[in-house]
Amino acid sequence: MNTKAILPLIISSAFQVSGMFAAELQPDPAAKRILFVLTSHAKKGNTGEPTGFYLSEVTHPHHVLTKAGFQIDYVSPKGGKAPMDGKDLTDPINKSFLDNPANVKAIENTLRPSEIKAGDYAAIFYAGGHGTMWDFPGDVTLARIGGEIYDQGGIVAAVCHGPAALVNIKLANGKYLVDGKDVSAFTNEEEIAVKMDKVVPFLLVDKLESRGAKHHGAANFENKVIVSERLVTGQNPASATGVGEEIAKLLVAVASPNR
Repeated sequence: MNTKAILPLIISSAFQVSGMFAAELQPDPAAKRILFVLTSHAKKGNTGEPTGFYLSEVTHPHHVLTKAGFQIDYVSPKGGKAPMDGKDLTDPINKSFLDNPANVKAIENTLRPSEIKAGDYAAIFYAGGHGTMWDFPGDVTLARIGGEIYDQGGIVAAVCHGPAALVNIKLANGKYLVDGKDVSAFTNEEEIAVKMDKVVPFLLVDKLESRGAKHHGAANFENKVIVSERLVTGQNPASATGVGEEIAKLLVAVASPNR
């Protein structure tokens, strides 16, 4: 047997098989896109204190999901520059994110909801920060986008105060997205602990439960992530990485349902 002649054929066949498996495992381009929603609201009620999206609640899921090969776009209720809160540069993931000019450009030039097509995204993630309590619930377009992504088989996710976006999302069947689902969000006890319970327009857990959600909370500021069907929610900043990880797991499962 001429092993010198056969060896290239074996190597070529191995590469072809490897390429077939790699192609099978790769999600299609649309399935690789995730929409991050940031607040446009910059003040905590009438206090005059600044707020916005909470930085680590963006950077930590971003770190997980971009490492997994997903592309992230940003939208906010008003579009343009999204106000930032929680700028802790001792957090290496925060620092790395802000040291990248492309990331800074993206959060300073967010899309408007009217520019978004739900069919372009496999998942939508509502980042937290107290600002969300004022502008997420009333944004009809963002609610419609979230509902459409879920109805088309995609993932809806939120962390901390980000679930404020969920309170008015309805599905095609007319029911609230959270109705009957298990969720986790910034708790009433945490709101009291940060002295914001009298400032925010409503208590998030109470509002979610009024929509039929079943809330599950951990101790103040401890990690808590809940997956309920294709809805992923996290309680607070400590939960942000876990939310990103669960989004990635669900996207792989949706892309490969028989694996």
